[in-house]
Amino acid sequence: MTTAVKNERLRKRFEKWDTNGDGQVDRADYLSEADRIVSAFGEDPSTPQARALKDAFAGMYDYLADKAGVGAAGSMSVDQFQEVVQAQLFAEGDAGFSRVVRPTISAIVGLCDVDGDGQINPEEFHKWLEAVGVDRSSAVESFRAIDTNGDGQLSVDELVQAVRDYHFGTLDVPLLG
Repeated sequence: MTTAVKNERLRKRFEKWDTNGDGQVDRADYLSEADRIVSAFGEDPSTPQARALKDAFAGMYDYLADKAGVGAAGSMSVDQFQEVVQAQLFAEGDAGFSRVVRPTISAIVGLCDVDGDGQINPEEFHKWLEAVGVDRSSAVESFRAIDTNGDGQLSVDELVQAVRDYHFGTLDVPLLG
């Protein structure tokens, strides 16, 4: 995948997470996105699952902001965001995605895993896509593409890999919205 395509996907992610539209992302933007997802799932914000998602989004922001040199109380421009994600996720591959993205994916799984098996079935996946604002029209096909072991369930590992694949251009399902 070309750098231009990666940067375009990151720019879209930045715009999605810049919830107040000020051209910067900060901790409050990440927490607003977490609140939006919690609300879309119809989850009470005080539940452990909702708090885990907020903590995961806050942790992701804090980590990236620290690496960008702006700190948790600072904000990042689109260029800073792209630079830090490039360095912390893309350059580090699986390790970077695991460190930065896995906690958020795990927390989203905690919200939509109604049957409590730690995995996402097709019905839960539809709910996930709806909650993060992704068109569900290709949900069946997307589910099959993400379900790399073909067991009819999506594990956290498969979902983290899907986020990575999206950013590297081999999958067109933006699981984080």
